[in-house]
Amino acid sequence: MSVKNAQAKASLASLIEDKLGFTMVKSRDFGTRSASDNSYSAQGTMPISYSVRSDESLLKRALKRQQLNKIQRQQNIEQITAMALSVCPDVTSQGRPDPDWLEHYIVLAEDIANQNMQKLWAKILVGETVSPGTFSIKSLQTLKQMTQREASALQKCAALCGYLEKEDSYLILLGYYKKPSFFDLLRKGNKESINLANAGLSFPNILTLMDINLLYRKEIESASLKQGQPMQFSFHSKKLTLTPKSNELVLSYYKLTQTGDELKKLVSSPINKKYKHQLEQALAEEFECHWS
Repeated sequence: MSVKNAQAKASLASLIEDKLGFTMVKSRDFGTRSASDNSYSAQGTMPISYSVRSDESLLKRALKRQQLNKIQRQQNIEQITAMALSVCPDVTSQGRPDPDWLEHYIVLAEDIANQNMQKLWAKILVGETVSPGTFSIKSLQTLKQMTQREASALQKCAALCGYLEKEDSYLILLGYYKKPSFFDLLRKGNKESINLANAGLSFPNILTLMDINLLYRKEIESASLKQGQPMQFSFHSKKLTLTPKSNELVLSYYKLTQTGDELKKLVSSPINKKYKHQLEQALAEEFECHWS
């Protein structure tokens, strides 16, 4: 057996002991078998060479595992609530969270053992305490089921998102085009697009966010903009004011869903520098861009 295999087996044995509360050992009747013996029984099933080392009954072992699970859940929720108190701002609360929401929150949060994910759940509890109704139960369920890959995609997305107050939503600007004139109806003029992959958000990331319902599946277009009519977007601590230099300009963007909007609030990321540079370059010809 190689060193890597030995390390993996030791790690697996430790993990099983933590979860079951008992050690798994090799059965005695397998002691003389070689490591390469893959013989099968008459029923065509491969015999299992490991079993629990314990004199206690199966029922007692099951009860012990349940106790270990309860202890782990209690530890998880205590860590999350402690984090919440640590980061809670000294502001006036707008009310108490709905009791049913709180019950759902506890049931979902008590299974969160990853420390990074616990921080997000702590932020949710703080946000809901300060302003009840900020996070829906649907958002909690989505966050609970998110994989590390999906959470990473959300993190990358958050660094590109601008908040548009009049729509009360986050979006990712993709570029613009100018509507063709009466004499040029067959093509879109002055089209400019931003390559999000160059800013770290790949197309697979985008599909992932769409699959878990954080991003709408279709690219959205704004209404025709009027010359000199400003639009303001908030990117974390910076604000971008876009003022069209002419009429008939149309912005294109990806828009976050309601669940996406709620979970985006958990990720406080400054605007991606590469995206900011691409945005300025793409819009410079037809828009005045002012950062504040």
